[in-house]
Amino acid sequence: MRIGIAGAGAWGTALANAAALAGNEVVLWMRSAEQAALLAETRMNPGFLPGVPLHELIRPTASLTNLADSGAVLLVTPAQTTREMTAALSAVLPAGTPLVLCAKGIERETQAFLSDAAEAVRPGSPLAVLSGPSFADDVARGLPTAVTLACRDAALAERIATALSGSTFRVYHRTDVRGVEIGGAAKNVLAIACGAVAGRGLGESAKAALIARGFAELLRFARAYGGEAETLMGLSGLGDLVLTCSTAHSRNFAFGQRLGQGLSPEGAAGGKLVEGATTARALVALAHARNVDMPIAEAVERVLSGVSTIDQAVDSLMNRPVKSEH
Repeated sequence: MRIGIAGAGAWGTALANAAALAGNEVVLWMRSAEQAALLAETRMNPGFLPGVPLHELIRPTASLTNLADSGAVLLVTPAQTTREMTAALSAVLPAGTPLVLCAKGIERETQAFLSDAAEAVRPGSPLAVLSGPSFADDVARGLPTAVTLACRDAALAERIATALSGSTFRVYHRTDVRGVEIGGAAKNVLAIACGAVAGRGLGESAKAALIARGFAELLRFARAYGGEAETLMGLSGLGDLVLTCSTAHSRNFAFGQRLGQGLSPEGAAGGKLVEGATTARALVALAHARNVDMPIAEAVERVLSGVSTIDQAVDSLMNRPVKSEH
């Protein structure tokens, strides 16, 4: 399959390498013509993946029209640009070209899931989501990684998953689009909480408890919005949560860690995009809309909005009424 990739950041470049390693011709789009020319010449993307060579089957471009004859296009730009980029791609892609959403988040202003935002702009066209426990550097370097691709069309999900799968990048497939995208979006918010616990020096026991109770929140939220529990027990739910909540290699965890060390949200971000921080408010609003109890996500949102400190957030969680675990 010819694979188009819109977005040449770390994750987009990593997916381009993975798709090429699986034997696909890949067209990698970026906004800057100058950067596309430089990437084509040097076969390196040092601003995002230093030291990782670009596979020979990847062709960089700055023109979206060069994605037009792709068998599938992976949209790998930040979550909050999904609607804008889907509109731009709609102008050049045939209606039948599958679009695979690879960002993890919820639209902040509308509180729309990313699949809903994309479908509003490109109704009736095939849509899939890709998520799972994966760091860009690992994928780009060809280290063993497994993720999940979901599409409501089971045959199409299998076809794209098969095309993207190689010797080191394994793609499972499901039809539960909502469950897969919820797992990817919500775990980023929960990872901020785990990072804050680490930054505050509260110990590994506290972090383990947060992961377990965070997963309970994730399951409740997914069920309320039509996600399947089996999906959340897999790579795009539990797998991604464990990875993102366990190491400072995760941008969301590292952001939370700096919050725990006393930095402001702006200082902790350091000028970089933190998807969990942009998603927290929308996640909590959606939880409230369906009476889903998500105390950890709510604590993160209160800290980010300046309503409470890390210590106050921890106290509020530890002093909740004692109840049966479920």
